[in-house]
Parts: sequence; C-alpha cells; structure tokens
Amino acid sequence: MFSPRDLFTLDSFQHRAIFDGLSFAWEALPRIESYIRSVIEPAIRGQVMANVTLLGDVFIGEGTVVEPGAFIRGPTIIGKNCQIRQNAYIRGSVIVGDDCVVGHSTEVKNAVFLNGSHAPHFNYVGDSILGNDANLGAGTKLSNFKITTDKTIKIRAGEEVFDTGLIKFGAILGDGVQTGCNAVLSPGTVVGRRSQIYACALVRGFVPEDTIVKLRQSFDLAKLVKTS
Repeated sequence: MFSPRDLFTLDSFQHRAIFDGLSFAWEALPRIESYIRSVIEPAIRGQVMANVTLLGDVFIGEGTVVEPGAFIRGPTIIGKNCQIRQNAYIRGSVIVGDDCVVGHSTEVKNAVFLNGSHAPHFNYVGDSILGNDANLGAGTKLSNFKITTDKTIKIRAGEEVFDTGLIKFGAILGDGVQTGCNAVLSPGTVVGRRSQIYACALVRGFVPEDTIVKLRQSFDLAKLVKTS
C-alpha cells in the first residue's frame, strides 16, 4: 500500500536507488540530500538562459531548458528534456527526473519528481514525491508542516494509523495522479496510482488507487435588486 513499488514503477527512473530497502515511500525523504551528494557530478548540459541563479552543486541534463528568473540551489539534480520555467524556485535537495516541468512561480524543496511529472503553475512541493506522469493543477499546494509542530505526522488508512516519524512531510502522489486547480493536500497525504483530486478539494490521509476525490458545493442564486 505504501511501499515504493506499490506507488511507482521505478525501472526507468535513474535514481531509483534512493528507494532501496525501504518499506514506506516516505522513508526516502530524509535521505534525499545525502543521496544527491553521494552521486552528483555538477554540470550544465542543457540550456540555461540569462538571469538564472545557480548556487551550490547543480546538475542539469541534456535537452533541459532553464528560463530567465529561475533560482536553483544545490544540491539538485535535474534530468533530461525538462522545463524549468520563469521564476521557478528550487530550494535544494531536489531530484527531478526526465521530461519534467517545474513551472512559473512553483517552489520546490526536498522533493523527488519521477519521470514525466509536472508542477507547472504556482505550485508548492515541499518534502514530497511525485510519481511518474503525475500532474499538479494550477495553484495546487502540497502542505508539509502541521500547526501542531511538536507532533510527528501520522497517516490514517482505514483503522490503521502509521506514524511517519517526520515533522515535515508533504504528500506522495503515485504514478499518473492528477490534481485540479487550487487543490490542497494536507501534510502526510498519500494518493495511490491514477487517482484524481478535483479542483479546490482539501485532502488528507490515504487515497487508494483509481479513486476520484470530488468537492461537493451548493450555491444559492439570488436576484440582484438595484437601488437608485
């Protein structure tokens, strides 16, 4: 249910070793920085346009384009054929696979993007993992920090409660997950493969694979009365 192999197909992901030996996918989060530092060979093999800020150890793969205004702090690895769009903010300890998008005004820290995953518009991705071909709608936020900061983040799945042992943990989205615009995933949310989160939904806990999460709203339409 929560193992890396339950949530992701890892065969084509260059950095699949980060998940080696893990029972739960979230156990990869504390090891992101140390993993990157153990394998990174800083290099710029893609196109970095003018007015981009690169700090620390950064690798950018072939075919990747980094647009003006982007800020990338190392240690960060970005794969092949990615788009790092204008004013993207990558704060470090980030692995971006191949064919990914980190979009305009999107902020990312301590996160893993598997191949083909997109955070294209005004997203926050902190202490999180996006599966292959996952896509965040505009404004989707993966909240990573509880107001009750003295407690570790726990995940409820049916009658079971899993203590992650983490103070900061955003969300894990399985392969093919999609979110609608302005969805918010509370700290410690895990979404199974191919599930869909509709626009403006507030989600927490565990969402099984092949599930649709819908937000139900009611509206009152009142006659506009004009006064002179």
